[in-house]
Amino acid sequence: MSLKGELRRLRELDWRELDIKEAGVWPWSLQLICCLLVLGLTFAGMHWYLAAPAREELERVEAEESRLLRDYRSKAAQAANLPLMREQMEVLEARMGALREMLPSGTEIPSLIDNISETAIDNQLTIDFIRLRSPVAQEYYTEQPFDIQVQGDYHQVAAFLAGVAGLPRIVTQHDFTLAPIEGGSGQRLRLSMLARTYSYRPNDEEEAP
Repeated sequence: MSLKGELRRLRELDWRELDIKEAGVWPWSLQLICCLLVLGLTFAGMHWYLAAPAREELERVEAEESRLLRDYRSKAAQAANLPLMREQMEVLEARMGALREMLPSGTEIPSLIDNISETAIDNQLTIDFIRLRSPVAQEYYTEQPFDIQVQGDYHQVAAFLAGVAGLPRIVTQHDFTLAPIEGGSGQRLRLSMLARTYSYRPNDEEEAP
C-alpha cells in the first residue's frame, strides 16, 4: 500500500471509534506511531528510574573529587613548605626560650627587687619604698606589679629608670609621677611609678611531663 493511501486512511479515520482490542486491524502507520510512542515512554521511564539516580550519584562523586583535589593541592603546598615552616618554628621557639629566660620565676622576685634597690642606690637615690602588690594571673603568664617611690635629682632619676629598663629580667614601667619635694631646693624630685614584671605560666601539657 502506498504512503499516500496510508495518509488518506489516517485523515479519514474516526479516532473516536478506535478500540485497543482491534489494534491489529489499525492502519500500519497508526500502529507504527503507537509503537514509537510506547518505546519513547518506556525509554523515558527507564531513564528516570535508572539513569537519573546514577547521574545524581555522578554529580556527587564529581563534587567530592573536586573537594579532595583542592585538599590535596593545599596539603601538597604545605608539604612543599614544611622544611621552611620547621625552620621558622625553630627560630620562634628559640626566641620564645630567650624571652622566657628574661621572665623571673616566683622565687626570683625578691632578688629582682634587690636589683632594683641596688640600681637606685648606685644612682644615689633615696628609696622611700618598693612595695609589692598582689599578683595577677593571666592566661599564659602571671603579672607581678609593685610600687616604687624614690628621691633624687633629675639626672639621677633618669639614670635609675634607664638602669631598671636595662635589667636582665623584664620590668615594664607605668604611671610615672615626678614632682619636686616640698621644702626642698627645687632640684630634688620624688619619682612615684608602677612597675610590672612577669613570670611564665606553663600550660597543662607542659606541666604533665
